[in-house]
Amino acid sequence: MTYEVIQLNKENGVATITLNRPPMNPLNSQVFRELNQAADELQADDSIKAVIITGAGDKAFAAGADITEMVKLTPIEAYSFCQKSRVALEKIENLGKPVIAAINGLALGGGCELALTCDFRLASDTAKFGQPEINLGIIPGAGGTQRLSRLIGAAKAKELIFLGDIFDAATAEKLGLVNRVVPLDTLQEEAQKLAQKLASKPAVAMKMAKEAINTGLNIDIASALTLEIQNSITAFASADSKEGMRAFMEKRKPKFTNK
Repeated sequence: MTYEVIQLNKENGVATITLNRPPMNPLNSQVFRELNQAADELQADDSIKAVIITGAGDKAFAAGADITEMVKLTPIEAYSFCQKSRVALEKIENLGKPVIAAINGLALGGGCELALTCDFRLASDTAKFGQPEINLGIIPGAGGTQRLSRLIGAAKAKELIFLGDIFDAATAEKLGLVNRVVPLDTLQEEAQKLAQKLASKPAVAMKMAKEAINTGLNIDIASALTLEIQNSITAFASADSKEGMRAFMEKRKPKFTNK
């Protein structure tokens, strides 16, 4: 598949999606269409065990939605734009394999919202974050009011969204918005190390764990516990489950086949 505004690279079981509209990598309709297509491609590719999303250059992961496109939209067209972003971001969020955001610079507005859909967020020490939509007379429309609240709590999310301030990577780490902050020159290396470690895990169990967590966050605890048991049994039925337990008893490293 041909992509124009993103790059998709696959190597050693890890796929890297690079937002390729430097220097700021703004998110427009075409970016969301191509993210949608890339998510479908990676979901269907059993050779890919982990995914990294990053931005081209060192200035921005994604500095937000492309305002030059948005300013021209009618309310109906703006609704369509939001729906396109929703479909793409939900596919990334629910991809049946772990996704790492390697945040190499500005992650503002839609860029921050894209990072929120990932399972892990590694940030360079030069990265900056924010949901500054309020300063343009609008509000987040790609999950910011919902995913951010679930991740760091409603009170802090309100503070960030109502004030629209931009904050640094160290603050993002304290808030729990990012997992870890690393020097910019080691960011991609650290993301690759994490991706390779994740890729070495059994794929069925990884998928079941991710689904249980993501779905369970949005349903009542009793239903979530039922889902956990169901997913646990699915993982238990896999060939890798048997291999993992045999390897444990035989005191050797397991050889997973992702089946």
